[in-house]
Amino acid sequence: MIKIWSRGSAGGAPWSTYWSAGITNTIGPAMGIEALKYISYPAQVLAKSSKMIPVMLMGTLVYGIRYTFPEYVCTFLVAGGVSTFALLKTSSKTISKLAHPNAPLGYGLCFLNLAFDGFTNATQDSLTARYPKTTAWDIMLGMNLWGTIYNMLYMFGWPQGIGFDAVQFCKQHPEAAWDIFLYCLCGAVGQNFIFLTISRFGSLANTTITTTRKFVSIVVSSLLSGNPLSTKQWGCIVMVFSGLSYQIYLKWKKLQKLQKKRKAT
Repeated sequence: MIKIWSRGSAGGAPWSTYWSAGITNTIGPAMGIEALKYISYPAQVLAKSSKMIPVMLMGTLVYGIRYTFPEYVCTFLVAGGVSTFALLKTSSKTISKLAHPNAPLGYGLCFLNLAFDGFTNATQDSLTARYPKTTAWDIMLGMNLWGTIYNMLYMFGWPQGIGFDAVQFCKQHPEAAWDIFLYCLCGAVGQNFIFLTISRFGSLANTTITTTRKFVSIVVSSLLSGNPLSTKQWGCIVMVFSGLSYQIYLKWKKLQKLQKKRKAT
């Protein structure tokens, strides 16, 4: 992809600069996956949709950033929806599918995932600012390279490493190995489409697509995967995605104003 789309990566960020973001990018997603042992998939998607909450909280408390009233309305809708969903009782059928039902631990892992993602995103922004010629595919390569090194050391770095058990498990259950391969392939190919969407249609279009995808994935999970939701839980989902949709609308309005200013000048 670097050869096809980036036309060479000379002047991009050196691979060594990705080591810190590689750590958080390795640990964060692992926590998100681990959370699925304790909470349902719809609950995990909703919790991870509240990324704006820690961002605005840190921005206000640490950097003194002032946000507009509509932005606070978006945050309130998302925070209220996620919090209410977490407090509502989960159906016994959904709980029976969880390895170790534990809502506080599951939501805690999701929010730690968001915190690590925040550091990862901030580091990536810093690298692209310092090295303007860095492309999205350079970042993917650097992050995945360090992630592979960390995972190899953690899983196979000593005789008791869990990697040996994982390999043995895949030998005993080839269908699981095939699922893991498809999961990785979809993730790698999907990332390319995300970056292409951002580069060709802008971040607003990408945000709209990912928000729609999250809502559809919850519906599919509920209808096809046997994770039934109560009427109140559906109300929480609508509340969260109303906040996210309003945020997209605010971004669109801001973009329209910028375009008018550019035309005027």
